[in-house]
Amino acid sequence: MEVEMAIIGGTGFYQPEIMEGTEELVIDTKYGEAVLQVGYYRDRKLAFLARHGRHHGIPPHKINYRANIAALQKIGVKRVLATTAVGSLRKDLLPGELVIIDQFIDFTKFRYHTFYDGEGGTVVHTDFTEPYCRQSREQLKLVMEEREITFTYGGTYICTEGPRYETPAEIRAFAGWGADVVGMTNVPEATLAREAGLCYANLALVTNLAAGLSPDLLTHKEVVDIVNDNINIIRELFMETLRSMPEERTCLCWYKEDFSLG
Repeated sequence: MEVEMAIIGGTGFYQPEIMEGTEELVIDTKYGEAVLQVGYYRDRKLAFLARHGRHHGIPPHKINYRANIAALQKIGVKRVLATTAVGSLRKDLLPGELVIIDQFIDFTKFRYHTFYDGEGGTVVHTDFTEPYCRQSREQLKLVMEEREITFTYGGTYICTEGPRYETPAEIRAFAGWGADVVGMTNVPEATLAREAGLCYANLALVTNLAAGLSPDLLTHKEVVDIVNDNINIIRELFMETLRSMPEERTCLCWYKEDFSLG
């Protein structure tokens, strides 16, 4: 089966209702199983993966990122668009705003970060000068501009271990490092996608001001509420971006596309 394009959905983004003829696939990899929905949007065959499980039952630090990315590669995926819910580290970046991320800072602690764990005596150091696919980001930008959607092009995502929210002191430190938004899931997802030779881009939805910036206590409900308010437009943006993506990959993400994860 060849499904060249995929969407990874985060908090609140569980079902790809906009797709037709969907079927559920359980893909077995040497890192574990991953559950995918495969269907069609117009003339394109797409895969959808709910990062936290269909009913948000898997916390960020227990997601099997390696199995998810390996499963996508196994069915032939070459391009991935991912959505994440994030807190803002900037008072001018408010809930409901969208950010096409172009850099990340990894502040996770206990996750499997790589497919290259020394097995067979192989050690590989992957370049991350440009962590997210330039071609995919540009195509998403074009679609959003055509629809006259307000968004920020470029931003730094800092990924924390979770599942707790951050302290105000941490948020001040992260902002001082140059981070714009904070979340719990984009790493190692983005790094594994690059190792697997996948073109990967992330659209972050700001759901709240981070701790110390928000006048209120942080709750999961406010995150879900903001996602629900924006889920339809994000689905449409992703589907249209993937449908209109040129077939030729002009980026450098694919240089390891022959690396099989099994």
